[in-house]
Amino acid sequence: MNDLTPEKTENAKKERSKLAKWSRRGFIGAGVLAGGGLLIGIGVRPGNPVGSLSSKVAGGDGEQLVNSWVKIDLNNVVTAIVPHCEMGQGAHSVLAQMLADELDADWANVRVMQAPADGSYVVTDATRLFLAPFTLNAADWIEPTWNGLFTQVSRMAEVLITGGSSSIRTTGQNSMRVAGAAARKMLVGAAAEKWGVPTAEITTKDSVLFHKASGNSAKYSELATAAAEQPMDHTPTLKTPDQFRLMGKSKARTDIPAKINGTAEFGIDAVPEGLELSYAATVRPPVPGTKVVSMDASRAKTMKGVLQILNMENFVAVVADSYWQAQQAMNTVQIEWSQSASPIKTMDDQYAAFAAVLDDAGEAGGEEVAGKGDAKAALSNASQTIEAEYKAPYLAHSPMEPLNCTAHVADGKCDVWASTQVPLMARSGVAEALNISAEDVTMHQTYLGGAFGRRLGVDEVSMAARVARATGYPVKVIWSREEDTQKALYRCADMARMRAGLDEDGKLDAFDHVFTQRHDPAQACVPAIYNIANTSVRHAPADLHLPFQAWRSVDHSQQGFFIESFIDEAAHAAGADPLDFRLAMLKGSARHVAVLEKVAEMSDWRGTRAEGHAKGVAIVEAFGTIAAEVVEIDMSSGKPKLVNVWAVCDAGYVMNPNGFKNQIEGGIIFGLTAAMYGELELEDGAIVQSNFHDYKMLRMDEVPHIEVAIINSGDVPIGGAGEPGLPPVAPAFTNAIFAASGKRIRTLPVAKQFA
Repeated sequence: MNDLTPEKTENAKKERSKLAKWSRRGFIGAGVLAGGGLLIGIGVRPGNPVGSLSSKVAGGDGEQLVNSWVKIDLNNVVTAIVPHCEMGQGAHSVLAQMLADELDADWANVRVMQAPADGSYVVTDATRLFLAPFTLNAADWIEPTWNGLFTQVSRMAEVLITGGSSSIRTTGQNSMRVAGAAARKMLVGAAAEKWGVPTAEITTKDSVLFHKASGNSAKYSELATAAAEQPMDHTPTLKTPDQFRLMGKSKARTDIPAKINGTAEFGIDAVPEGLELSYAATVRPPVPGTKVVSMDASRAKTMKGVLQILNMENFVAVVADSYWQAQQAMNTVQIEWSQSASPIKTMDDQYAAFAAVLDDAGEAGGEEVAGKGDAKAALSNASQTIEAEYKAPYLAHSPMEPLNCTAHVADGKCDVWASTQVPLMARSGVAEALNISAEDVTMHQTYLGGAFGRRLGVDEVSMAARVARATGYPVKVIWSREEDTQKALYRCADMARMRAGLDEDGKLDAFDHVFTQRHDPAQACVPAIYNIANTSVRHAPADLHLPFQAWRSVDHSQQGFFIESFIDEAAHAAGADPLDFRLAMLKGSARHVAVLEKVAEMSDWRGTRAEGHAKGVAIVEAFGTIAAEVVEIDMSSGKPKLVNVWAVCDAGYVMNPNGFKNQIEGGIIFGLTAAMYGELELEDGAIVQSNFHDYKMLRMDEVPHIEVAIINSGDVPIGGAGEPGLPPVAPAFTNAIFAASGKRIRTLPVAKQFA
């Protein structure tokens, strides 16, 4: 047993992954085109790189890689090789479903394989979301911030990433469908050569090729090898919706059986073959930016099973024979941390810092990120003005699988087993932490037990690699629930001030919005769906005490609450029905009107309410999907009780309706949990909450009845599912509270306002 002093940083230049050096020019040169353009993501002509990929993904007996994304074996089983991770959202299944439909594969014999995280399956087509111009209804008054745009591109340099509700609408549309259609064409070409018939006479169905005139038929498996020698068409003709056999259907998810029978492997389940694992518990600084000054581990050293106690300067680790032993020993270590330079000690301090920045910005300061007309003049001339200040607290992600990573460092190389949304970024993080080449780091991707953005970081992976190197043997690092609640990365707190001007007819003529935090998507702060003649949206940047990490729906989670609550305030000030008030500002936008009218019908918005009941409405467009929601509450007890939520979504075209609805429902519950209970409080700069007893979740008996309807509007880019259900639910909830009680909730969480 020994104590290690903090690691020293070597001066040797680190060899980084080539992808980490990609520039905007590199992206475009690789085929990512601003404004659209078809991209497969990987060259798939024979030998480039199918030959090199085969050993990685098609090493089994009789397996043939037809192109980079499609593998067929001797049993006629088609395997879709999927680059995104599976964290409960069902992306693996839907991506395979899209590929299989274009391939005319037999869905009963379709499997999914996780693509290797070694750089050979980068998903460059996802970057079109960041390179293409913004597509908002009021585009005439949007000026994209190009500096911010290219910041996003540089973040996406290692683009094996799952996030932003992007998997289906980017990789699915632009890679999986193309690969499936191209593979089908290659199989048809091989059959035509073998049978000596025109390709136009060959049909396909359920992984079988047919030539009616000659009576010839063959399973895909019989021609897979020959098909791989065919040239690949990078722009094959894709099916139209009337030709879909699988897309648009509610097919069962391929990952569910393994999750039911217990064979699914999550990061925390990893038991590398042939390695005897030790386990580590860690403690990070309670206040960001502080370090270990001293520690007393004398008691921990005497405890059974303890192997090593490591002072890593910015964290402490106890390594033991089991995680329980490591954590119990860790609990006895007395650590003195350095003093924080931050003046923020409580959330009152954080909000006061926000308020000071907004005070300095005043009525015209800050960076104007969007504008139309003359909001200042319109406010001065308005018949009626209203103003309000809104606050949103810090929030934790709280995925059910605790953060964890298993690492083994030997002979200058590192193997990593992790639940991560960004395996290539994690690989580079390990390489940087160990000062080795990224090519010497092997990532073993597993299922993720929830993420919600938390696993977009690489802190736990780098920590595990450092601990493994320090110990000299394979170690599984597991963060306790308390550690991940109190010392992690968070959805940022924010504050917004809004002003509105109504004309003599009660029409919203002026809108001014200034706020302190702007991350992603950059346009979330803009009420672009509404026809408002004079608008100013300004960002007045303020420092955050806690480190930021994207949280489900990112800026839409705060901005949806701010904007849709204030639109509701304007409706009531105008003496108008909140839903009709919104409809009047959506004229000319048929998709938004259809969604709002449908949710009004579903919720019987204009019908009578039961005594003590009230309804609130909100509509937000996020990640390419328009979502309108109505929340019904019962206030008869004096506190809000959730009763019903109705949601209508237009994502253009939904590939798997049941899967889509599941994601919208999950987003609603996630959003209601945050709205009702979500809050991280500070004491002496450290987070007070530590586990589910004081960082509460919505319980089953509190969850309202939820009904989701889908509108397939068709000829538009398809939208996402994982995040769009969340932003409207908090404002719809608080708008319902106002309708029932006259109490306007401008600071979350709701439960605190009724304590």
